[in-house]
Amino acid sequence: MAHFAELDINNKVLRVLVACNQDIADHGGELSEEAANYFGSYTPFSENGVKWVQTSYNNNFRKRFAGTNYTYDSISDVFIPPKPHNSWILDNLEYDWKSTISYPSITTYGDNVKYYICWDEDNLRWLGITKENQEFYWETSLQNWLPK
Repeated sequence: MAHFAELDINNKVLRVLVACNQDIADHGGELSEEAANYFGSYTPFSENGVKWVQTSYNNNFRKRFAGTNYTYDSISDVFIPPKPHNSWILDNLEYDWKSTISYPSITTYGDNVKYYICWDEDNLRWLGITKENQEFYWETSLQNWLPK
């Protein structure tokens, strides 16, 4: 099944809908303006919609599958997800959001205890939490985990 993202005037994705593959093939093929226009001819825009852009469920084109509140960058021809944290910046080569602190190079603590790693926006650091709810933070200068 083909998919189209509905964009508003700021290229923000409002919704993603499914289209018939044969309709796309019969009207210009994948990624064609003709296919997008044909899809739009039988699928009305929502209140703020202005354009349909094809997206790939398998991430075969336009970097990733579009989602609600993603942004379509028409110059780079990619969909960009919403910014996950205020401090993160967009990598303009990969079109992924990156933290200002590199992801920890070590993902275990002590006797190979693995844990969940998440971003602590309030303190601008990575946190590790074990199954037993022990908390650690990544100390970049030491390249090691320290108890919280």
